[in-house]
Amino acid sequence: MQQRKAAPGRPSGTDGSDFSYRMVVDPRYRKVAEAKSRLLLLIILQSVGQVAGVLWAILWALEEKGLDMLGFLSIFIGSVSIVAGELGRRWSNVSLLKLYITGLSVATVVSVACVVRSDLSVKVLQDQNSSLRKKLEVVAEAGHVLLSVPVQIFAFITAVSLMQNMSLKRASR
Repeated sequence: MQQRKAAPGRPSGTDGSDFSYRMVVDPRYRKVAEAKSRLLLLIILQSVGQVAGVLWAILWALEEKGLDMLGFLSIFIGSVSIVAGELGRRWSNVSLLKLYITGLSVATVVSVACVVRSDLSVKVLQDQNSSLRKKLEVVAEAGHVLLSVPVQIFAFITAVSLMQNMSLKRASR
């Protein structure tokens, strides 16, 4: 096979004056790609938090402390919203991203309400003689929520930014 030799200099037919006619990528598409990759990282972090929440709820139930329905509700809503967020991110679907941020907000509020409602933290804080295990339980429960809330706030902001950049902006005429 014979290989083509590259012509020296500029390709034929262009003198450099056609730059104004060349296609330029709208910066909005770059912003969408950046927001999608950032949202993927946040969804992964949320998934890790959900797994920790599931393990915590299972341990709580196995110790015969009763079934924490508010905790399971938070885990369920969070899991459904994470799936909706990943599908919305992957398919560039604004409706799924809206479901994601709505579910994310509800799951965050329910998680915080679960910790606030828990009387375990009040009992441990008031009782100076409580065991190290009970103190660790309180730290683990509150720490899980306190670490997941900033991640969920950043995910909310990123998803809203992504939806704004994905929606078509019509020029007013």
